[in-house]
Amino acid sequence: MRVALIASLLVCMFLNASSAMAQTIREMAGQMIMIGFPHDKAGSDSHKRLAALVKAGQIGGVMYLKFNVKSLAEVTKMNRALNSAGAKFSPLIAIDQEGGVVERLTSSVGFTEIPKAREVALGMNKDGATELYSDLAKRMAKLGFNVNFGPVVDVIVNKNNPIIAKYGRSYSSRTDIVTKFAEAFIDGHHKAGLLTSLKHFPGHGSSAGDSHLGFVDITKSWTKAEYEPFEALIANNKADMIMAGHLYHKGFVQDGEGQVPASLSSVALTTVLRQGMGFDGVVISDDMEMGAITKHYGFEDAIIRAVRAGNDILLFSNTIKPSLGLPERILSVLEKEAARDPIFAQRISQSYQRVVAMKSKLN
Repeated sequence: MRVALIASLLVCMFLNASSAMAQTIREMAGQMIMIGFPHDKAGSDSHKRLAALVKAGQIGGVMYLKFNVKSLAEVTKMNRALNSAGAKFSPLIAIDQEGGVVERLTSSVGFTEIPKAREVALGMNKDGATELYSDLAKRMAKLGFNVNFGPVVDVIVNKNNPIIAKYGRSYSSRTDIVTKFAEAFIDGHHKAGLLTSLKHFPGHGSSAGDSHLGFVDITKSWTKAEYEPFEALIANNKADMIMAGHLYHKGFVQDGEGQVPASLSSVALTTVLRQGMGFDGVVISDDMEMGAITKHYGFEDAIIRAVRAGNDILLFSNTIKPSLGLPERILSVLEKEAARDPIFAQRISQSYQRVVAMKSKLN
């Protein structure tokens, strides 16, 4: 029996490896790319090009920003076109719809907004919050979205935090309350068939700066308690994706690496998140066009570092120089490095398998 079991496991490992190798590096790398886009109309030439990228597998998903939302009718048409493009795998169609200040779908286009996280935690119980988020997710699903970039599981450590606490994006200064309402967010979205993403690992709640603007050092302010919501939600099988924050902590840096943020750190994403916390789901970078990245790293260097660190999806808002040629530029970097380094090629294969496994939940 023992010999038969070992033989069976070896066969499964061989089949999984063969399945990954059956795909080209380009096909696998395409599933790792999520981009923003410059248009707001379904019938535009730009949107037709975007749908063609989805069909060709050059991108695995798209991200909406507020300027992409001209009307709910146009959003529905755009998403319908992407979903019916004929891609091998369903595209991830993502948006930040946390509630409060961070909402891309707003009352200005007829979408009913919801309270910010802090107000939800102060004014509702868990069941009420689950119902609130379930209703939100159903309305998002009706428009064609399948990913909401939330919940925020950052803890209010610094009450003067300029990007989390200031806007009430965190549920609480208590980790148990953050975890409870994050579960409500996730459960509500899962009921409607939407995927979610915990953010921002390893915790943005203690920072004194905003990583959208530039380098943010949390070495002296960060506390281990900020791990707790991530650990609890991973243990409860609630984490579809985890978004890696562009946050520097000297504890995540290997000798000779310099001041790399967690999003580019193998210590943070591989040693701590995967090996330490046991997370084997999808890690998605925060926007690779934030100042914390663009002011310190070149385009190719940032991509290579992000993949080596353990990111499975590279998120580009595509707002610095908006172009639908961006995916080709990213693919070129990934293909070139994979041809040079077999270990890098293996990382792409691992990410592909994680992304495809997550996407299978959408079918």
